Amino acid sequence: MLVVKIGGSPGVAADYITSDIAAYVQRDEQLVIVHGGSELATELGHQLGYPPRFVTSVSGHSSRYTDRRTLDIFLMATALRNRHLVAQLQALGVNAIGLCGMDGKLLLARRKDTLRIVENGKRKILRDDYTGSIQEVNHTMLCALIESGLTPIIAPVALSTAGEPLNVDGDRAAAHIAAALGAQHLVILSNVPGLLLDIADENSSMPCLPASELETAIETIAQGSMKRKLIGAREALHGGVSQVILADGRKTKPITRALQGQGTLISG
Repeated sequence: MLVVKIGGSPGVAADYITSDIAAYVQRDEQLVIVHGGSELATELGHQLGYPPRFVTSVSGHSSRYTDRRTLDIFLMATALRNRHLVAQLQALGVNAIGLCGMDGKLLLARRKDTLRIVENGKRKILRDDYTGSIQEVNHTMLCALIESGLTPIIAPVALSTAGEPLNVDGDRAAAHIAAALGAQHLVILSNVPGLLLDIADENSSMPCLPASELETAIETIAQGSMKRKLIGAREALHGGVSQVILADGRKTKPITRALQGQGTLISG
């Protein structure tokens, strides 16, 4: 079992990724795909006159502040990307099924009551935020879909205990899904070749990162969205996934390249 996270950042090549997915499916490999939607949500927000607001938590993690209108924009963007990926895969002969975490209670999450941020050097508390942390994955439903020959394509939207849609981090969603399915590998594809020691130098990608050094890397090396990828990697490993690979989604055969050692391999 292989779980692949397709990043939503600029430059990630969906055509290359879907072609590689099709090659694996044709060899009867079982895959589950999780995708982001950050770039499309940002574009759509600007088009609708409601640009995104990005905030930094007190722990230094950057995220999209998701009020109710932003949530609606995020739902539209992730649904559109999901449909595009399903269409691309169907055209390549993959019997893909598009889902979000609300469908069949696939992803249940706890809504964060407040969001504590630092803005202009001051600590603030934001309310009316529709983000959450995943508590449960309906692996029974996923396994049934996979066993019936379908390839799930999952958007990072979860359901709260009160029945509300929630924006959840795609990397961490992929980590929880990989752990729930007992996947051996989780491949996270983005617009960089791996964990960079120098964010301005793509040649500074680390070839490997022991799990024992993850905490240090989160605090001292990772910047921006890479922090969340490493947090997702930590959660996947804790959940029993053998290896997490941070790899380049801009190149041909990106999944194959990742599994052949091109990227940052994180393992115990």
